[in-house]
Amino acid sequence: MAAKIVYRDLLKAVSKHVGKDACFTDFIKQEFRSTTPAPETSLKLARDYIFYLNSVHHHKELLFSYNIAVDRSDEMKKVLGKSAASVGLQLPEVYQP
Repeated sequence: MAAKIVYRDLLKAVSKHVGKDACFTDFIKQEFRSTTPAPETSLKLARDYIFYLNSVHHHKELLFSYNIAVDRSDEMKKVLGKSAASVGLQLPEVYQP
């Protein structure tokens, strides 16, 4: 039962953070099918890899959100638009000549 949960979580994390590349998912499927009773060390390694992928993704998002050198005007427009929409208003369209 635990192997099934780890297998599903690992496939989700790889497809979300690495991409839907067939070579990664095929390797994961092959590894989980080759060892019928998955040893605890393999399951722990898979859980650690899931945690690693999620942490790297979260760290990249944090670095992007705190980077002042990046032009964040589009991101601020989205935030302001959501704030205005939450109270039933719309942002005015800016005239671009």
